[in-house]
Amino acid sequence: MEHTATPSILRVALYGRVSTLDKGQDVNLQLNELRDYSERRGWKITGEYVDNGVSGAKESRPELNRLMADAKRRKFDAIAVWKLDRFGRSLKHLVMTIADLESLGIAFVSLRDGFDLSTPSGRLMFQIIGAMGEFERNLIRERVKAGMAHAKAKGRKLGRSSVYVDMNAVAARRANGESLRAIARDLGVSPALLVKRTKGTL
Repeated sequence: MEHTATPSILRVALYGRVSTLDKGQDVNLQLNELRDYSERRGWKITGEYVDNGVSGAKESRPELNRLMADAKRRKFDAIAVWKLDRFGRSLKHLVMTIADLESLGIAFVSLRDGFDLSTPSGRLMFQIIGAMGEFERNLIRERVKAGMAHAKAKGRKLGRSSVYVDMNAVAARRANGESLRAIARDLGVSPALLVKRTKGTL
C-alpha cells in the first residue's frame, strides 16, 4: 500500500546498523530501502547515521548517540529505521527512546515492521508495546519476589555463596613477593576480595 506524503514531515534521518555477527550483511541494503521509502513519501533525507560492526546490546553506539543529539536539536521531523532490532537494545530501551522522540515531536518509522508513529494507528501500536513492556517487567519482578520468598521459607540463605580462599597460602605467597593481582588471577577471584579477606585476618 502506497503512503501519501505527510505534510508535517518534511525532513527524515535514516539509521542503519549491522553487527560483527551479521555475516555478509551490508548496511547499504538497509539504507537503499529506506531511501526508496523516503522518496515515495516525499520526505527529504537530511542525514544518514550508520553504526557498522556494532552489537545491538552495546550500551554506547556512536552514531545512535549522534542521531539522538541531533533529534534534540530538531534537525529532522522523523527517524526511519529498517527494523526495530536494528535500533533498540531491548524492549525497555526501545520504548524509552521512542517516548523521548515523541516528546520532541519527532515521528519514528520501522520499515520492515510496518511501525509508523506518524499515523494514529502507529501511535496506538506504540502504546500497546509500551504496556506490554511494563507488564513484562512487573511479571519478572513478581517472579523474583516469589522465588526469594519461597527460598527463604525453605530456610535457604539468600545472596551469593561465600568463596573459600586459603588465606594462609595467600599470606605465604605475599611473603614471597607475589602481588595480590597475580594471586587473585591464579585463584579465580577478584583482587578486591583478597584485600577484604586480608584485612579480616589482621
